[in-house]
Amino acid sequence: MADLSMIQYVLIGLTFVWSGFVRSGLGFGGAVLSLPFLLLIHNDPLAYLPIISVHLLVFSSLTIAMNNRSGSNAGRPAGGTVDWRYLGRILAIMIVPKLVGVFGLITLPNTIMSVIIFTIVAVYSLSYLLNRPFRSNSRALDTVFLMLGGYISGTSLIGAPLIIAVAAQHLKKEQLRDSLFALWFILVTIKMAAFIYVGVDLQLIHHTWLLPCAAIGHIIGLQAHARILKAETPVFFRVLGGVLLTISAVGLWQGLMAG
Repeated sequence: MADLSMIQYVLIGLTFVWSGFVRSGLGFGGAVLSLPFLLLIHNDPLAYLPIISVHLLVFSSLTIAMNNRSGSNAGRPAGGTVDWRYLGRILAIMIVPKLVGVFGLITLPNTIMSVIIFTIVAVYSLSYLLNRPFRSNSRALDTVFLMLGGYISGTSLIGAPLIIAVAAQHLKKEQLRDSLFALWFILVTIKMAAFIYVGVDLQLIHHTWLLPCAAIGHIIGLQAHARILKAETPVFFRVLGGVLLTISAVGLWQGLMAG
């Protein structure tokens, strides 16, 4: 990322503000709703994933700590805002596919990885447009969704919709966001360990200015979280789905032409 233009840097900064807002507002989507934009600015998934990973580690841990600190009991469910027992159950299902996905990310060429990411996001965008988010209706389907979500999370950090399709049916609403934050923290720690082991550039110098960008979005998202929980927002997600589908189509076209 050292040779990008000033316009590209500005666009990347704005995208990370958006990423921080989505992550804290919804509890998921910081990667799936920002990677398509980032890859159109600079088509290199491995340049962004370490940055997104660090942001998730920082802001998820801070949010969980703040919501469970002593003396902060307003609206907090008994036992805290994280259901650790349930997280242990789903992690046992996801861990092997997660590791396989991490290996695929490290070994696949950037062009192929970008095409995979845009294809996945296009599928998600259609579910938003049709107002038919992924749902799981059986234990067997739960397992399939969690395994696929773990694998996709390993390749690109955008497996959240499949994982949430299962988790949202088994977690209390008050525990959903922070439980997801705890899950992302564990999964991303595995990915970061793999990055460090194989010598992936962690883009450390760019954290100095992109972390504040994500922090701005995170603070705005925290303020919006309570309203989002109370309100149904199908129109918002349909507009978002349309934008994502358009971006994914452009990204797929560019990736296929480059290939």
